[in-house]
Amino acid sequence: MKLFSCPCCAQILHFENTACGRCGRRTGYMPETDLMTALEPADDLPGTWRVKAESSRSYRFCENAQHDVCNWLIPAADEAVFCLACRHNRQVPNLSEPTAQGKWQQIEAAKHRLIYTLRHLGLPIPAPGEVPEPLVFDFLADEADPGAPKVMTGHENGLITIALAEADDSERESRRAAMGEPYRTLIGHFRHEVGHYYWDRLVRDAGRLDACRAVFGDDSQDYQAALQRHYDEGPPPDWAEHYVSSYATTHPWEDFAETWAHYLHIVDSLEMARALGLAVAPRLDQAGILAARPEVDPYAEDDMGRLVQTWVPVAFAMNAVNRCMGQRDLYPFVLPPAVIGKLAFIRELINASRGPSELIDSVK
Repeated sequence: MKLFSCPCCAQILHFENTACGRCGRRTGYMPETDLMTALEPADDLPGTWRVKAESSRSYRFCENAQHDVCNWLIPAADEAVFCLACRHNRQVPNLSEPTAQGKWQQIEAAKHRLIYTLRHLGLPIPAPGEVPEPLVFDFLADEADPGAPKVMTGHENGLITIALAEADDSERESRRAAMGEPYRTLIGHFRHEVGHYYWDRLVRDAGRLDACRAVFGDDSQDYQAALQRHYDEGPPPDWAEHYVSSYATTHPWEDFAETWAHYLHIVDSLEMARALGLAVAPRLDQAGILAARPEVDPYAEDDMGRLVQTWVPVAFAMNAVNRCMGQRDLYPFVLPPAVIGKLAFIRELINASRGPSELIDSVK
């Protein structure tokens, strides 16, 4: 993620801002040009807005803006009702439930960031009605019947389900602790589950099974049996030398999805570090091991080793600051050589899938 600013007063804006905190103008995100813009009502076209200092084009907000869950814009001439992010929704929460809207806001914030990253990576993101298999989302609450099965976050044939309970901080923390996880977030769920989707697209459908198996192992082994074995026996004792997380040891599909998620963690965080001009140069680090200056665009960098060399000092710095605030490490993971090799494979897959993109070209 990068920083944005108000074109009228230069106030720094966050990706989710709907108004400028300084000048008060309405703001919206233009996904086609990757800009956060200030808006003025278009008096001649009710319900539409014009970009400040550009009177030639008018825009509408996504239909979901009325629920305060989206700030993306659609060209007024476009017949679409939903923006490039919200058009992927299949089921959304029932807003008659008192807490549903607040949870949906959190889920959409994470999902919009996911779509931002996928677009900047140049990945195909088919919407409903498009081919190949579209990427769609269900955001579901548990049924009122206490005997009904709980909604499980997961992926199946292009459908990513996010349990609404994951947007409850206390519930998510309870699940994290119960499962012995060092990290559990909504954006983490999205990044992991979309990894399964792109395994289907970029590995299975693209004829890369043999290459992927050489890196992640034989995915043809029985998944349910592997999952049960993981919960019964736990990870192998040397898992940290070969996997980014203990859950990645479950099955090659989970190893791929976990590694995919971490690649997105790294790229997105390094883009923000670059936008902030963040440099890490500890005075006590005479060897320079923890020194980094994230100057390279992580979306354009092809050398995974160079990205990791930049990421490790940045992650160390963020973890150290978090500890000063009594918080857990922001990135509680280690990247051994075997995992860096897997991250490089993910990077190569993404590079091979990229097509011409005005957005990608504009941000390089």
